[in-house]
Parts: sequence; structure tokens; C-alpha cells
Amino acid sequence: MYTIEEFDKAKTQVLKYVMYKKRTQQEVKNKFIATIEENLLEDVLQELQEIGYISDNQYIERAVNEFRALKNLSRKEIKYKLMAKGIKPNDWDNYYEKHKEELQEYEKKSAENIVLKKMSNMEEIEIKQYLLKKGYEPEYIQEAMEKIEE
Repeated sequence: MYTIEEFDKAKTQVLKYVMYKKRTQQEVKNKFIATIEENLLEDVLQELQEIGYISDNQYIERAVNEFRALKNLSRKEIKYKLMAKGIKPNDWDNYYEKHKEELQEYEKKSAENIVLKKMSNMEEIEIKQYLLKKGYEPEYIQEAMEKIEE
């Protein structure tokens, strides 16, 4: 067991870490697993989740909004980036179901942006292969190619 002082010290350490930048629960665990005893860390994480400082669902929301504002990514790329941060596939699936239409529109627009960028120095087939490799849906690739050709 641990003392209240130990709990407060650990909580302060973790809080500093999550206040600097929003983190997933897994990121926090990875950072502190070597320096904070496991049961103590679990209790700190649980308390910080209860009071809203750590929320994987909020993390997904914020990260997806950043990706949409700054990058051209497929849904699969977004999912893999989030999973690399410790987001559970089920949490992503729930988010996706709630935001399906807007994410599909974003993916279509991203495909168009990439096609426009690559048209000057790549063949059409190379662009299609590139987008498929990045996880874009074949119908979105086709739509993007057709829009650009118009």
C-alpha cells in the first residue's frame, strides 16, 4: 500500500505530464510505469479519468480535429495513428460510427487534395496505387480522379 503523500506526489507528476499536452491513458502508463508503483499508478489514472483530466474519447476527438485541419489522411491512417497512442480499436469504432458522414467527406476531400498534388509528377495508375496503399477507399479514389479530370 502507499501513503496519501505518495499518492499526491504521483498525481502531481502525472498531472504535469497531461497538462503539458493531452495524453492517452496508455501514453501515461508507458511514461510512468518504471517510476511509479503499478497499483499507485492505476489509482492515479482512475482518479484523473474520473475528474476528466485523462479521457481517451476526448483525445480521439481532439486528435481527429487536428488531423482534419492539418493533414490529408485516410480513415485507416487516422485509426493507426490513434492506436499507436494506445487508443483501443473499439473506442475508435464508436467514434467513427458517430462521425461517419463527416469522416467520409474528409477522406474524399483528402483523396482529391492528394490527386491534385500528385498529378503533375505521377501517372494516374501510380496515384491510385499510392492512395490504395495509404488506405483510401477505392470508390473515393475513383471519385477524386473523375473530379480532377472534369
